[in-house]
Amino acid sequence: MSSSAKDSVEKQQEVEKYIPSQELTSPLFDIIPSKFFSPLASPNRLVYWDCIHKLFSAMDTQLSFGIEREILADELQFYFEQNQAAEFETDEFGSSDPRKKANEMLRLLENFGWLEVETDKSYVQRVNFHDYAVNIIKTLLEISNGKKIEYQGYIYVIYSLVKAPTDHPAVVLQQIMENTDLLITGLKNLNSNIKHYIDELTRHKTVAEIMNALFNDYITNIVDKAYHRLLTSDNVSKFRPEIIERLESHSRSKSYVSKTADELAGLREISREKAEELTYQCLHEIIEAFRSMDDILAEIDQKNTQYQRASINRAKFLLAGSEDVRGQLKEILLYMNTQINERNMDLNGIYEMEYVDQLVRLFGSSFLDEKSFYSPTEGRKEFSPQELADTEPDLLLRQEKLRRMTEKMQRILSPERIDSYVKVQMGDRNVMRASELPLCNVEDFMKIIYIRLYGTRKNMIYRVKKNENVLHTFEKYQFPDFTIQKKEK
Repeated sequence: MSSSAKDSVEKQQEVEKYIPSQELTSPLFDIIPSKFFSPLASPNRLVYWDCIHKLFSAMDTQLSFGIEREILADELQFYFEQNQAAEFETDEFGSSDPRKKANEMLRLLENFGWLEVETDKSYVQRVNFHDYAVNIIKTLLEISNGKKIEYQGYIYVIYSLVKAPTDHPAVVLQQIMENTDLLITGLKNLNSNIKHYIDELTRHKTVAEIMNALFNDYITNIVDKAYHRLLTSDNVSKFRPEIIERLESHSRSKSYVSKTADELAGLREISREKAEELTYQCLHEIIEAFRSMDDILAEIDQKNTQYQRASINRAKFLLAGSEDVRGQLKEILLYMNTQINERNMDLNGIYEMEYVDQLVRLFGSSFLDEKSFYSPTEGRKEFSPQELADTEPDLLLRQEKLRRMTEKMQRILSPERIDSYVKVQMGDRNVMRASELPLCNVEDFMKIIYIRLYGTRKNMIYRVKKNENVLHTFEKYQFPDFTIQKKEK
């Protein structure tokens, strides 16, 4: 190769290093502008989000996500004139006039790629949200509103689509695939959320914080809204056998596979062979997803039990205050935890804590010399066996140990014991409030906690229902009242 040709090739390679290949370029950033998320990451993100929300609400009532610019400017002007408008962290608008702020907000959102402005034949400017912006706003609103997944909706849609006869099997198969993916994703999110609550449990330092996190946060957002329904009304087991049976029947039907592949080839614009292969793949993935769902449900159930047990044990630990060794160790550990939090120490680090010397004292014992440890060798002695006395067992001692063991077993608040306790307390009544139960000591308080926890189990004779804004006080603690209702036989 000549020198000039070699230089030409090297220059070409140098140029190609800075040209992104089509395979490496992500299509996401070909659609969404680079500055799209800048408003939500700026110091004035609260103002931006309020304005985006109000613009979306105004456009949502129209036939399309487009409306005259002046109408949107009036909407934002009214927002900036209100006292409840979010405060600016930094001044990006350079004017205190609400009208100028409204127009500047529209201009900035257009530059960031949220809005597009078009002029119609009447020279009237109309503002539209980009299609990707609409999808992102809807997702952000669902997160903001705390929208929870309705598992029964996905399961029932899949069940209905599988059973219903159709002339468009490819369209139906794609809908079943999408709803199955949404269902599995929702279950995995629920599994991760419970793990997040377990990790957060160690941050709570008082009994009130633990009980608030357990009842007002975890049980409200996880147990009542998702986990309990997953075991009852949204139970997968009610629909899964027939779903799997019908899908396996479809996979064995040559006419179904042929008709689905023909339609799928036209929808996806792929060859007939690839469409048939994709049909078998979709059927197999859906069936396997429903079969492996038990593993996810078992892990969710295990983590739910683990969280409830960990929170109760931590509350018990904080409630136990005594002068014995256990109580003193508890006080020492709590004091050390307070010092670590106040000094913002890393739990994985190694520190020298001077204050520990004041909590624990070790006394040394001196000796005269090394000979003081010497034990002289004794001569061999003759072994003479002794007679074993035939003693009778101490019946009183056995009865005392048996009594203590029985009392210890009775203090264990198992589901069966709580079920019996509720049955005795309710008597002939079908409904009663938790505040009507005996509440004289810490043990009674712990029984109420376990009644609320075990109320979500399907084998209990009762169920619980939360009463909003009704608090009752026990010593220095408060708990939300709830209704205990017998299950119908």
